[in-house]
Amino acid sequence: MSGVKRVRLGAVGYLNARPLVYGLERDPRFDLRYDIPAECARLLHAGAIDIGLIPSIEYLRGDVPYTLVPGAAVTSRGPVASVAIYTRRDPHDIRTIAMDSSSRTSVALATVMLRRQFGVAAEAVSMAPDLDSMLASADAALIIGDVALFLDPHSALRTSHSAVRTPHSAVEKLDLGELWTAMTGLPFVYAFWAGWPDALTPADAEALLQARDAGVAHAGEVARAYYPDDPEREAVARRYLRDNIRYTFGDEELEGLRTFYGYAAELGLISFDGALRFYHAEHHGAR
Repeated sequence: MSGVKRVRLGAVGYLNARPLVYGLERDPRFDLRYDIPAECARLLHAGAIDIGLIPSIEYLRGDVPYTLVPGAAVTSRGPVASVAIYTRRDPHDIRTIAMDSSSRTSVALATVMLRRQFGVAAEAVSMAPDLDSMLASADAALIIGDVALFLDPHSALRTSHSAVRTPHSAVEKLDLGELWTAMTGLPFVYAFWAGWPDALTPADAEALLQARDAGVAHAGEVARAYYPDDPEREAVARRYLRDNIRYTFGDEELEGLRTFYGYAAELGLISFDGALRFYHAEHHGAR
């Protein structure tokens, strides 16, 4: 592909995003880099990448309307295991919450769920994802990603509202994926491929979908490569990719996304005009 401009692709380094980039490091059409979700969004907003696997809330925060890749996203329907609020208090009594702000979608989701499920508008403070430090400073803690997944590696992944053992006392884990689906009956969309208009050809968009399909088919290999020297964590990762995370972006996921945007807009977190724009949707169907 000499002389052909490569697509600058910004991906997330978390385990749950790895199936979406399966094999793309070897694809000459893409120039791939890894960052935390918030940095991936910042790079897209700044024009430093063409396409990013961005937190879903960031789709509405660019200076120009972004375009979505149809069909592929990081989603859950029920317990997600890796996005959770931890607290020693009754959730209705939460007044302050320490937030791991590496994904702004998770911050927005926590804000929405606390308000709609428990009737509280907690004061938020951004902190590094250390549970003891966070709970020493606030009533609750939002922790996401690989840190949340292994915060209690011996608990059953598909169980929320469970006691997480700490050196001090039992902490309640509120799995936000489970709470969302229980409240809405819908999946939750955490992240998807989005970018600048005309950044992808139909062949490029298809390559991203093929990477997703291959990554899902080889989820065990993805888990092994992510934790090559830790069989216990590999086993947890394998179950997580199999049981908690989904990678489809169809009609139900779109309904869940629009519902989330509507709730977030009601709280003044974003503005949403109802429009979602897709790359080459005629080639893939409206999914």
